[in-house]
Amino acid sequence: MSGSEIDRKNDRYGWIDTAAPELLRASRELVDNNEANRVSDEAVAQILTAAIRLYVAKSDGEERTFPPIAGERDSEMTPTELLSAVSEMLRALHLGPMELALWYRRRPDEDINPARERP
Repeated sequence: MSGSEIDRKNDRYGWIDTAAPELLRASRELVDNNEANRVSDEAVAQILTAAIRLYVAKSDGEERTFPPIAGERDSEMTPTELLSAVSEMLRALHLGPMELALWYRRRPDEDINPARERP
């Protein structure tokens, strides 16, 4: 049974599934209204840390990947937003693009030897 199939009503952490859409909506409004300063730096860091930790635990533990960004393409996040955040996260742990390149991995569901059509 995957994580999305578990009954969340009696789950101690079920509130996360309920809070996540509201958090996404609120962040969208804050950014659209140029009011991101209403949320503390510490709160943003805690949310980002929690999200990254959960994503890695789920993708590694369940040996699968899933889209880490809500929405389709850049409907929720622009490439600039993503790359700015990734750059700062690397810098926070004293890492650089070289370490990122070394750790870059193929997704478990990615075909590493695609069948080639013969003429």
